[in-house]
Amino acid sequence: MINLTDWLGDNPWALWLSLAALLGVAEIISLDLVLIMIAAGAVGGAVTALIAPGLWGLQIVVAVAVSVGMLFLLRPTLMKRIHQMPGYRSSTDKMVGSSGVVTAEIGASGGEVKVDGLTWTARPYTPDLVIEEGTEIEVYEVDGAIAVVYPKYGELPSP
Repeated sequence: MINLTDWLGDNPWALWLSLAALLGVAEIISLDLVLIMIAAGAVGGAVTALIAPGLWGLQIVVAVAVSVGMLFLLRPTLMKRIHQMPGYRSSTDKMVGSSGVVTAEIGASGGEVKVDGLTWTARPYTPDLVIEEGTEIEVYEVDGAIAVVYPKYGELPSP
């Protein structure tokens, strides 16, 4: 009977490929193109393990070098292409049109709203508008880290 620990010790490529597979599955959950780059490094370690099975140090160096190279050279290019794709909307863009509730009165000096479970600093759509705490609002736009809002029900104020 073959002992799995002994077999894995004799076949380090299998450890590297297992790590790559686990990272690939985790990437499917996170979707931020970091773990897949590290998985590519693990594949590099597996290839090195096939060529030089006893040189763990070299396998680790290759895995780290490939991972770092992928993270700093390929990932920024991929992220730029994704952001330029038709239909791409950032999380702040998706917030426009969302409903929320005022958690601290909103006036010319600002206030707070809760939208999709997150608290945002907010200002009213028009500077003279005051929105009371507890009022349902809708997000008109996102200006940096500030949500520009107006009351959800009632007439839309003119800017």
